[in-house]
Amino acid sequence: MSADLDTALVVPPRGATRARPDGGPVVDVGRASDQGARIAAVAIAGVWHMAIGLPALLGARADLAAPVVVAGGWLVTAAVGGYAGARLLRGALPPVLPLVVVLLVVDAAVFAAAGAERLFTAANWVWGTLGWFFVVVAWGRRIRWLLLPLAAHSLIALAALLGHGATAPADLTRYAMYVYGTSSLPVAVFAGAAVIATLARSRADAAAAGLAVAAEREAAERARQERRARLGLAGSAAGTVLAELADGRADPADPLVQRRCVLAAARLRRLIAESDDVPDPLLHELRAAVDLAERNGLPIEMVAVGTPPPLPVEVRRRLVDPPTAALADASGWARLTVVAGPDEVAVSLVAPEAAGPGTTGTPVASDDGQVEHTDERDGEIRWTQTRWRRT
Repeated sequence: MSADLDTALVVPPRGATRARPDGGPVVDVGRASDQGARIAAVAIAGVWHMAIGLPALLGARADLAAPVVVAGGWLVTAAVGGYAGARLLRGALPPVLPLVVVLLVVDAAVFAAAGAERLFTAANWVWGTLGWFFVVVAWGRRIRWLLLPLAAHSLIALAALLGHGATAPADLTRYAMYVYGTSSLPVAVFAGAAVIATLARSRADAAAAGLAVAAEREAAERARQERRARLGLAGSAAGTVLAELADGRADPADPLVQRRCVLAAARLRRLIAESDDVPDPLLHELRAAVDLAERNGLPIEMVAVGTPPPLPVEVRRRLVDPPTAALADASGWARLTVVAGPDEVAVSLVAPEAAGPGTTGTPVASDDGQVEHTDERDGEIRWTQTRWRRT
């Protein structure tokens, strides 16, 4: 249990924040939570050292046993704190062991140099200040890196009491109160900041996991709806003609029925090709229609110029369906051309047109706001084109 607590009470620096493999918001939340706590710890240590320790030292310097040693220790501690605080605020951990050793040497020197009369006064600034510098130096490590220096600090203070002969019950009681008062708050800040950062990361991790599950559920539902839509389109493409053939209402030898079957097969092939994971879905769907026409014995040439941009399924359907329907009517030969650019795609089909009623006339043109469709016939050649432009 204590080992688990010791592992949990670690305030990670900016570069050492524990995170999931994909990083993301968990890292950001943990870093933000720890950043505020680091700033607070450095500020408390600096303000306490400057606003409380320094005035008390200057005011009582004449009464100290060795004021130069006490003042020198104050300067060394300020340098250690400035170095450790600067590294901590930049996201790096200070070297804990050498800095702790330096602070403990200063601790022993100041206790010895303060004198018996100033042992329990603010002039002996290590009582209240050194605990906060231990917090700054040990930040980001396991909590034992704070508890052990505080324990050593208490032993140094006890040795100073014994050395100065302050062994009366009142002195020992005051010592116990000082140790508790100057150690409990730094430990509470250190541990509290670690726990808060851990909880923030855990909540961010849980929230990110919940969002990921919701996104997966939404994607699965969207895929299910798309599958149902494709099944509905496939049923509408082939269901009617198959039902008529089964009921005897359609004659397989009728050229119109044959055309309807070819068109339904082409649409089914295109719908199947829609769900394939390929680099170029539009050309893949067009090649599926071309392949079916070739299997039916139609010589067809396909030419592609440029690379089509990513297009929604609905746009691809409207680009592919008219040429596919024209292929069902084609005989003799056909030529399919795809010209693509970043902002425009044009699909054109040229094939011979059998002479007969309705094979000539005004070109048929339509524009549904997404894809333009043009169909021209002159009695010999049929030209069908669909065009998409980026708006």
